[in-house]
Amino acid sequence: MSDDADAIRAWWRTSIIDMEPGKIAFRGHPIEDLIGNVSFPQMIWLMTAGRLPSDAESALLEAALVAGVDHGPQAPSIAAARMTATCGVGLNNAIANGVNMLGDVHGGAGEQCADLYYDINARMEDGAPLEDSVQSGLDVWRAENGKIVSGFGHRFHKPVDPRAPRLMAMVREAAKAGTVSGRYADIGEAVQANLSARKPLAMNIDGATAVIFCELGFPAPLSRGLFCLSRSVGILSHAWEQIQQGGRNKGPMPPAYLPKYDQI
Repeated sequence: MSDDADAIRAWWRTSIIDMEPGKIAFRGHPIEDLIGNVSFPQMIWLMTAGRLPSDAESALLEAALVAGVDHGPQAPSIAAARMTATCGVGLNNAIANGVNMLGDVHGGAGEQCADLYYDINARMEDGAPLEDSVQSGLDVWRAENGKIVSGFGHRFHKPVDPRAPRLMAMVREAAKAGTVSGRYADIGEAVQANLSARKPLAMNIDGATAVIFCELGFPAPLSRGLFCLSRSVGILSHAWEQIQQGGRNKGPMPPAYLPKYDQI
């Protein structure tokens, strides 16, 4: 093969897929061996982490994915998908618009919370006790990001987000079985205790799934990507439901209500 051909083939380099006519293999596993033998969460793990997880690891990842699928049309990502679906475009456009709403404020809290947990863990590895590591980690967080701590508190679910206790119980069960360490469950609960010193504050879905993603060893940025995969299910479902219901050019408010005009 010529040097030019080698350079062209090396333009994109990947260890994810080996594909040529008649052959498809993901991370060294032929597709025909994966089909029917691995679950979708296991496939997500294989593609992102480079190995097949154990059944116990996969079950914990799946629980986090199930917990985050939807939170109703009041969620901006879902509302955007439903509005898009009334504009005469396809489901792929509706899904894309919904996913594109998942930014730092709506959808990025899991990544931010995972960053906090990893920072606290690093402080503990340097020898600081859990409570001291939590306090210093929160002090740095607030100095950089403000008083709101991602992963804790919820505008609807007070004082308990119903998703978090179940997820945390599953982490504790997995820790007892040796699937995960339980270290990040300790960190998450210690953060919640610190923040709830004056008034009870819920650990929300982002705080609980961040515990799981950290326990499973996923880098913090993947927390957002995995949440996007999860929420895509809800986005798809709502867009499809809206198509079935009909409606044309639906905006954020019924047409009888107009935005308030502020005269300058």
